Amino acid sequence: MSLSWSRTTLALAGGLTALTLLTACGGGSGAAGSEGPVTLTYWGWTKGTKQAVEAFNATHRDITVRFEEIPSGTAGGYAKISNAVKAGNAPDLVSIEYPTLPEFVSQGALQDITPYVTSELKKKLLPQAVQLTTLGGRNWAVPFDAAPQIYYYRKDFFTQHKIDVPRTWDAFRTAAAAVKKADPKARIGTFFPDDPTTFEAMAWQAGAHWFATQGDSWKLNTTDPATRKVTDYWQGLLRDRLVHTHVSFSPGWTNSLKSGGTVGYLGASWGAGVLKGTLPDQSGKWAAAPVPSWDGRPASGMLGGSTTAVTKGSRHTGAAVRFAAWMSTAADAVKARVASGDSSAYPAATALRPVARQAFDTRYYGGQDVYALFDAAAASVGPGWGWGPATSTTNTTLKDEFGKAAGAGGGTGSLAAAVRAGSDATVRELRKRGLKVMGR
Repeated sequence: MSLSWSRTTLALAGGLTALTLLTACGGGSGAAGSEGPVTLTYWGWTKGTKQAVEAFNATHRDITVRFEEIPSGTAGGYAKISNAVKAGNAPDLVSIEYPTLPEFVSQGALQDITPYVTSELKKKLLPQAVQLTTLGGRNWAVPFDAAPQIYYYRKDFFTQHKIDVPRTWDAFRTAAAAVKKADPKARIGTFFPDDPTTFEAMAWQAGAHWFATQGDSWKLNTTDPATRKVTDYWQGLLRDRLVHTHVSFSPGWTNSLKSGGTVGYLGASWGAGVLKGTLPDQSGKWAAAPVPSWDGRPASGMLGGSTTAVTKGSRHTGAAVRFAAWMSTAADAVKARVASGDSSAYPAATALRPVARQAFDTRYYGGQDVYALFDAAAASVGPGWGWGPATSTTNTTLKDEFGKAAGAGGGTGSLAAAVRAGSDATVRELRKRGLKVMGR
C-alpha cells in the first residue's frame, strides 16, 4: 500500500519547535499493574467502537474503559475535544483522524507517547500509517485504520436502467446524466458541502499536493492543475444539477438514500459499514466499485482514517497506550468492531485484514468481497500528499464557502473561490502562529 506521508510534513518545523514535548508535563506513567486497577475514559465516534470496548472490558481486569460516543470530528467532535483539553477535563483517549493530528500536536493537546510505541508494535502496523502519526521524530498516536476511496452504487437501479458503472470521471458524468434521465428525482451521488475531506481526497487522487515545507517555511499550493481539474469538474456537476448537495449523513441524505433519490455514494472503505447500518432494508441492492479515476487506471486518495491518541491531561499514559494498541492490533478487537454490523474498518494492522474480511457479513453486498476491493484501492493511493498544522482552519473555511457554491446562501460563489479562500485563511493562521509561509 503506497500511502505516503510527505517527509516535508514531518518537519512541522516551526510548529514543533514551539511545541513543548508533553512527556514531562501532564502525563503520568500510568502503567497498569503499577498502581492497581486503572479506569480510562475514551471519546470517539467510529462505528463498532462501543462493541470493541465492551470486548476489551470483558477480557481485562487491570484496565476498565468508559466509552463516550461523540459527534464525528468535523461535526463538532474536534471542538468538543479541544474545549475539554483547554478546560482541563479531557478524557484519557480520543479518536483523531490523520489530517487533524498535526493540529492537535502543534496545539499541545496530546501526549508524546514515543516511550510506549515499541518496535514490536510498529512492526504490526502499516509503516505508512506509523509515519502518519510520527511528527518531529516522535510518536503521537496509535494508527487504527486506513481509508482508501470507494464508490458504492445501487446495483438494482444501474442494472434496471442499463447504466454502466463508471470507471472514469468522464464516464461518471455520463452515468450521472443517465441516472437523472431515468428518474428526474434521482442522482448518482452527493457533493457534501459540509465535508471538505471528501473533496480533499478527490484532489489527492488527482495528484495534488497542497502542503509541503522547504527549509523552515511552509508552501501551500491549491491552484495547481490537479486541483483546478477537480474544482472545474465538480462545479460542472453542480451547475447541471447532476448531484445532490445534502449535508453529509444528515436526515436529508439518509431519506434520499431510503427513497431511491440518491443511488450512489462516493465514500471510503468505512462507508460499506455506514450504508449497511443506515439502510438495512436495502440489503442485496448495493454493490461497491473502485472510485472513478481520470484515466481509468486505479487511483485513490485517503478519506479520513483514524488513530487513537492520549490527551495531555491523562495520568495513565501507559495504560492508555496499552488499550490503544489492543484496539489496533488484537483480533478480538477487530472481530467485535466489524461483527457489530455497522463497521467495515480496514485495519492498519495488516495481519488483521483477513480477520476483518471474515467478520464482515457480505450478504448486504450480494456476497461481494468488498475487502478485496479495499486491498486494491489501498494499493492505488497516490504518494506525496501531506497535511498541514492548521487543518481545522482550512476545512472550516472550505465548509463555509462550499455551502455557498453548492447552493446554500443563495448559490453564490464557486468551488475554485472556496479553495482559494481556504488557502488564504490557512496562510493567515500559519502566520498568526509565527510560522513562515513561502511566496505569500
